[in-house]
Amino acid sequence: MTQGIETSSPVRGSRVHRAWWVALGACLAILGAGAFSTMSGLLVNPLHQEFEWSRSTIGIAVAVNMVLYGLTAPFAAALMDRFGIRRVIAGALTIISAGAALTTIMTEAWQLILYWGLLIGLGTGSMAMAFAATVANRWFVRRRGVVSGLLTAASVFGQFVFLPLLAWIIAHYQWRSAIVTLALTALITIPLVWLLLRDHPADVGLTAYGAGEFTPKPAADPGAARRTVRVLVEAARTGQFWLLATTFAICGATTNGIMWTHFVPAARDHGMPITVAASLLTMIGIFNVVGTIGSGWLTDRYDPRKLHALYFPLRGVLLLLLPQLLASTVQPSVVFFMVAFGVLDVATVPPMIELCRRFYGDNGAIVFGWVNATHQVGAGLMALAASIMRESLGSYAPVWIVSAALCVIAGLLALMIKRHDTDEHGSNLAASKHQAVETG
Repeated sequence: MTQGIETSSPVRGSRVHRAWWVALGACLAILGAGAFSTMSGLLVNPLHQEFEWSRSTIGIAVAVNMVLYGLTAPFAAALMDRFGIRRVIAGALTIISAGAALTTIMTEAWQLILYWGLLIGLGTGSMAMAFAATVANRWFVRRRGVVSGLLTAASVFGQFVFLPLLAWIIAHYQWRSAIVTLALTALITIPLVWLLLRDHPADVGLTAYGAGEFTPKPAADPGAARRTVRVLVEAARTGQFWLLATTFAICGATTNGIMWTHFVPAARDHGMPITVAASLLTMIGIFNVVGTIGSGWLTDRYDPRKLHALYFPLRGVLLLLLPQLLASTVQPSVVFFMVAFGVLDVATVPPMIELCRRFYGDNGAIVFGWVNATHQVGAGLMALAASIMRESLGSYAPVWIVSAALCVIAGLLALMIKRHDTDEHGSNLAASKHQAVETG
């Protein structure tokens, strides 16, 4: 059977390993859904003006979106084990498109929560960083950190690269046209990712990139949801899980929760045009690519705990300086901020994926999904808290101070994570324990 699959592989004999084509398909899927995560910041003012909904009401929908984004991820990783990567991702893109289409015809605030919060949150959560971890862990043995960084960079790049165009569409054709553009982008992506994605190297008779021997595809787990919960229960019994989860919750609060959702409204408070503010956010997305891939390279070579202990305090310093940099026009100082923040923004992800793999072995992708859920819970809470503070205090200034303090705490927590030495295959006692629980 394996030989037959190998013969039919479309890339057999090619110098480019099929794993890189799968990584490309994953990148396209992530890019197709990416902008939905940052579009919320562009919608706050238009929805407030058209429907006269309070910022807090809009913030609830954004918070629901972010929390479901996080909570969906670990179950999506398990569903990929059960039904395959291609089916799960194609279904997620379909749900995203439906949610976007329905948002354009809403008339009540509860519909915003249902369509934008629930449907788009579920769809984008299926293509969260746990998806990146699943692809990297299945298809790569060598360059795993680089691939994790590449897919993470694709996620954030997709979240920002469309923003100037979407802001221009909103300024000239209203917000509904921008959402329709995103819905069509997600739909167009479906056949492309179906063509490129494959569930496992064994499906095409190959070994994972850098693997020494062929590994058969594991049997599908019919209890995907039970496994996901079981992995959480086992991981939650370890102190390291709570350190990782708390650190990543702070990560979400100080990126998605404040910058991605509230930077544009904050810049508008200083008189900056929406198109200019969106373009500045795009700079973050561009330099995310450099920072995240670079962080993946560093993760392959240095202690990921120490990388976190460096990244978070530097991010905190930048957030503390931001209120003094915002103005109605773009100054060189705010450009420097965007470049530096872009480099640091999601550089925390490759080290976190690696730490989850080291501590939890084959269950690392699912554990990372749960850790990433806390990232989005932190993001949702900060998005809502920032909306309330802005509405009650009339300023975002306290939010930046709180965010900076949280970053310092995250840096200290990273140093509390115990070192966990692994062999060349990434096996360890914790992994063995979790594998035993899974099979038992």
